[in-house]
Amino acid sequence: MEILGLSTSPSSGGAYALILNETEGKRRLPIIIGTFEAQAIALELENITPPRPMTHDLMRNIIQSFRTAVREIFINDLKEGTFYAQIVYENNGDTIKQDSRPSDAIALAIRFNAPIYVSEHIIEEAGIASEVSQEEGEQASFPEPEKPPASKAAASPADNKETRIKMLEKSLDSAIADEDYEKAAVIRDELNRLKDE
Repeated sequence: MEILGLSTSPSSGGAYALILNETEGKRRLPIIIGTFEAQAIALELENITPPRPMTHDLMRNIIQSFRTAVREIFINDLKEGTFYAQIVYENNGDTIKQDSRPSDAIALAIRFNAPIYVSEHIIEEAGIASEVSQEEGEQASFPEPEKPPASKAAASPADNKETRIKMLEKSLDSAIADEDYEKAAVIRDELNRLKDE
């Protein structure tokens, strides 16, 4: 995976969506991270060196002082909406694995130019397929979700669920087209919850 970028919205409450993109594919994986972690990632991506080492810079310096390097990071699990990762170190031919939050692991990975891997089952469960970009200047237009007619007010719960899923799928397409990945992640989670019921 590669880092596509960071996204935020006024309703995010200080959270950011870190967007990972398949290097040889069309799927994207949004991961919600905190402001501090987003700043640590953004500074390194922009090649900005702060006057004093920040936490992830200090971690890199400590790791290097022990003649160790981050070989790769692996986002290996997703439980109840929380992503889990492992940092894989190499020290004198030995491999060491350490549990980590994905945001911290990615902040270290970019400081070591280490590859980022994501388990296939996570991409299938939480990934979002990106569509071919539209021609420049062309705006995407999506119809408003249709409200069921009044005569269907007494529809069965299965019908209501199906209608809700269709509306959410349209909203998800719209959020992806607008590149609002934080909103897309929330909608995706709601869709998964509805489909599992």
